This record gives sequence, structure tokens and C-alpha cells, in this order.
Amino acid sequence: MNERDFADLAVGHALNALSEADERAYQEALAGNPHWGHHVRGAADAVAAISASVEPVEPPPSVRASLFARISELPQESAVASTSESFPPGDDEDFAAAGAAPVEPERETVSVGPSSASGSRPRRWFTLAASLAAVLILGFGAVTVSQLVSPPSSVVALRQIEDAPDAQSASTTLPDGTVATAHWSPSTGQSVLVTDGMPALAADKTYELWFVRGDTPIAAGTFEPDEAGRATAVLKGEMHAGDVIAVTIEPAGGSPDGTPSTAPVVAVATA
Repeated sequence: MNERDFADLAVGHALNALSEADERAYQEALAGNPHWGHHVRGAADAVAAISASVEPVEPPPSVRASLFARISELPQESAVASTSESFPPGDDEDFAAAGAAPVEPERETVSVGPSSASGSRPRRWFTLAASLAAVLILGFGAVTVSQLVSPPSSVVALRQIEDAPDAQSASTTLPDGTVATAHWSPSTGQSVLVTDGMPALAADKTYELWFVRGDTPIAAGTFEPDEAGRATAVLKGEMHAGDVIAVTIEPAGGSPDGTPSTAPVVAVATA
């Protein structure tokens, strides 16, 4: 199983939409590839955030009918052979009189190794269709399955750092209660600043990130916190050991000359 297949299954798992076979494949793949855990956390976090922020609504019956009609059109393995083996010729039991028997769902053969495109596609489409059904039934509105599978790049970077064996972090708390935490990992070559409580800025201002190396500030991108002052921002460029990660307030779009125009409002020492 490749990582893309696993990401699909992680969404289905978060929505409780996997078949028994896919759930088993998901668990086996996760056990064999623990570094894929960020897909699990991403799907779970997205589902939790969406369900907490949107009031459930009942989808129109036509939506449900249309969705399951599409699912029924997906390729299915023939059950003729298994039926003939289960009930050998000559069995005179009156099954019609006995009433309808429960129908066992079809189960596919599971492999956690590399799969062909033709073998993985039916499972992926079933997983995504089932996930979409759950999204509609739970009233998640306009949120799509692709949004669940693909969290923001800054969140992905943070999880990769946290999963790295050399992950490091440092925090600072400002007098107004703002908390800024720098996360970095030399092996991933990434650094991320996470903030909580950053004050809102005027429309013509933005926060800009800097690596301060000795006495030299190096621009590392801009970011905009949400209404609560929270942000997860990837620093652009290479961090060196001992750099101070700083934030200044600059004109919208960033410093026009590539140097800070104000004193830092945040400075996180990494050494």
C-alpha cells in the first residue's frame, strides 16, 4: 500500500466508513508505517473541527438516493461462484419459506504491499464515496473529502517536525498573554512558528517572520493569524543552529526593502 492509499483509508477510518477488510488493511499499514500517523491525526482533527463548528442538517432525500445510486454503479465482484459453493446442488430446503436471509457484505482480499492501479482504484472510490456520504449525512456543508485528506501545508510541516527523531521546540510568552512556539527539526529542514493570541492588525499591515542570525535578519515569509490570534506558519528558508526566530509588523505584503522596519514583537531563542 502506498501513502496515498493510506491517506484515503485514514479519512474513512475517521468517519467510521471503512469496511472490515479496509479497516484491517488500514491498521496493518499504520503498524508497518508509523511515520504515516500524521494522516490519521489530520483526518481526525478535520472531522472533529468540522463537526464542532457546523450544526447538523438533514440532507435532502434526493442527495442520499443519488449518492448511493452512484455507489451501486461501482464494479463489484460476482457472487455467483460463492453462492453455488455455499448451497450445493440437490439441497431441497425451502429458502423462500424461511424468509430473507441476512446478506453478508462482499470482502476483498487485502494486501498491505504495493498494489496495482486497477486493484486499488475500486477500494479508493468506495472509501471516498462512503466518506462523502458521511459528510453529507453529518451536515458538513461545503467541506469536501479532498480538504480532509489534504490539510494545510503548514500543518503537514508541523506534524513532520513533531514526528522527526530530532524535533525541538522553544516558546515565549509575551506580557499580553500571547504565546509563540517555534518548532524545528534539522533532519526535515523545516521550521514552524505556532502562535496563540496575536493581536489583530490593520488591513494594511502584516506579520513578517525572520531568522535573526547574529546581527543579520533574514526574511522568512509573512502570515496572518485567525480571529483568535492563532497561526501555524512555515518559515521560508534554511534555519541555522542558534538562530532567533522573530516577528515584526510590516506593510501588507512584507517589508519593501527586505529588512525589518519595526522592532520585533516576538523573539524566540532556539539556543
